[in-house]
Amino acid sequence: MSSGALAGSDGLLRCPWALSTEDYVAYHDEEWGRPVHGDDALYERLCLEAFQSGLSWITILRRREGFRAAFAGFEIGKVADFTDADKERLLADPSIIRNRLKIEATVANARVLADWPAGELDELIWSFAPDPAARPVPKTLADVPAVTDESTALSKTLKKRGIRFIGPTTAYALMQACGLVDDHLADCAARSH
Repeated sequence: MSSGALAGSDGLLRCPWALSTEDYVAYHDEEWGRPVHGDDALYERLCLEAFQSGLSWITILRRREGFRAAFAGFEIGKVADFTDADKERLLADPSIIRNRLKIEATVANARVLADWPAGELDELIWSFAPDPAARPVPKTLADVPAVTDESTALSKTLKKRGIRFIGPTTAYALMQACGLVDDHLADCAARSH
């Protein structure tokens, strides 16, 4: 069953997914769908979306500070210098998701990105932002896609450039989280008008 925006305890209409926990309310109202720029900031979101794959976003959201501490604030240059000992440390760190493939991808991606000129990741990701005027405003959750042509193209381009753990669905979640698309529902108070 599709659902439009619902009223929260404060009376504001929000996307229904945002109402299950206070963590989600804050994330929905203050971050999700707002433009994110900067290579390190986008690298962080790319990593967190990859770690989220197969899990609930709330699991990642509640461990975000642990991830930031474990991965040197997601500074690309610092993570690129991680050693095998760092990877073993991460596998033993209960403040993050201890998945060897995702940890390996996070470090490998930093090594790839460390060789890119400053601003290139930001420019590349944002080059896939669709024209907002060409997108219908979602009225219900059923109107929000999981994958788009743009997310598929972004995924393929990043993979060709050596980035791991970025399929079309993860790429679309990144686009939503970082404001390349505005998937707040039409009646949602957080929607940019």
